[in-house]
Parts: sequence; C-alpha cells; structure tokens
Amino acid sequence: MALNNFNSRNSNYRFNGIFLNLMLFSIVLLLFSCSVSYKFNGSSIDYSKTKSLSISDFPNTAELIYPPLSQEFTEALRDSYAKQTRLQLLKKGGDMHIEGEIIGYQLTPMSISADSYSSETKLTMTIKVRFTNDKNPADDFEKSYSSFQNFDSNRMLTEVQDELMKIMVAEMVDNIYNDTVAKW
Repeated sequence: MALNNFNSRNSNYRFNGIFLNLMLFSIVLLLFSCSVSYKFNGSSIDYSKTKSLSISDFPNTAELIYPPLSQEFTEALRDSYAKQTRLQLLKKGGDMHIEGEIIGYQLTPMSISADSYSSETKLTMTIKVRFTNDKNPADDFEKSYSSFQNFDSNRMLTEVQDELMKIMVAEMVDNIYNDTVAKW
C-alpha cells in the first residue's frame, strides 16, 4: 500500500510538472506571437488623390554659412519622404510642395565658468518652411523650425559641427514630416 501511495504521489508530481511546463510554454508562445506594433512615422496621405511631392532646394541665407548645410538638409528631407511614403518625389509640380530657406545658423555663449569665460556654446539652426497641398489647401502653412545643440566651449566649432548638424537636421526633418503628412 505504501508503494502504491508513493507511485500515485510520484505520478501526480509528474503530471503537475508536465502541466506547469505546458502552461509556461503556452504563455511564452502567446506573448511572442501576439504583439502589437505601433509605427510613429506613419502618414495620413490619401494616395488615391495625392501621388507626388516636390521638394525645392533650401538655400542658406543665414549670416553664418556652413557650406554643406543646404545640401545635407534638402537631401535628408527628401530621403525622409522617400522612405516613409509612397509619394513620387519631383523637383517641381508635385501635388504637395515643400520649399523654404535656412535663415539662421548661429553660435551663442551659454554657461559662464568661474574664470568669467563661456564654458558651453549653443549652436542654433533655423529653417523657414512653406508647405502647399494642391489637393487640400486647408493644410497649407508657413512656419519656422529651430533646433539647437550645446557643446563644450573648449572645442572648436569645426570639431563638432558635422555631428551637431546631423542631429539638428534629423530633428527638424522629423518635425516637418510630422506637420506635413503625419499630422501629429
């Protein structure tokens, strides 16, 4: 009788172990197979009406000129729309059109150290954008976008300029995309 109780108890433990493993496997499978994905770069474009976008070159009219800035910004803007939409990119005559200019690129001393010198400098870039939508004129706007990055004043602007420019351009391109087609 003691042997029967032992076998009965042992099979219950085995059954419980198998049941527990099966439950854990099911939960893991459920978690990995049922996932919700959100994309925050989507757009609200009606592709049946809007088929093309034209983006003009953005000339640099700022007092401080950084020569590659105009081309870098314009190409980053075009790349953003090419990757995130199905719109045909044109130089002129698109159903939607983006144009503007770089109107500000300036340095500002920020934090003052104990020796009365600036310990940090702020680089600010400002871009004026005009957006027109021939299919929905209510979406048209003219707006300025600014972005800034701080850097240690012990470093020369030429040392950090490329890196900071890429960060600021990416931020402004995202903001322009969101205001024009994502409607965030």
